[in-house]
This record gives sequence, structure tokens and C-alpha cells, in this order.
Amino acid sequence: MTTEPKTLPAEPEGVPLAMAELGRDLLRRRAETGIADLPRNSGKRRTASKHALLKAVEEAGGKW
Repeated sequence: MTTEPKTLPAEPEGVPLAMAELGRDLLRRRAETGIADLPRNSGKRRTASKHALLKAVEEAGGKW
């Protein structure tokens, strides 16, 4: 059985994403669900390329 993809309404051209509004919406939705803090990814299933990328980020002074 297959389903037809649904088309989401498009954002008008040139409308920037309001990050403050997005943040407030995320906080509201977390409060509604009772989720206080989301768990971080354990990293147990990372590919070799992901390990190499994270190592390069760390060597460049970044912290992941």
C-alpha cells in the first residue's frame, strides 16, 4: 500500500524565520508535553565518516 505525499503550505518568498518566535513555540510545546529536557544522542551508531568529522572539529578547536 502506498500513500500520496502531502504538500505543505509554502512560506511566502522572502519571509525570514523568526527565531525568537520559534524558541517560544518550542518552549510552549515542551511544557504541554511535560518534557523538561531531551536526552542527547549517545553516539553508539556513528559511522566512520561521522567519527572523522567530529575528530576534525575537535582538532580545529571546536567542541561537539
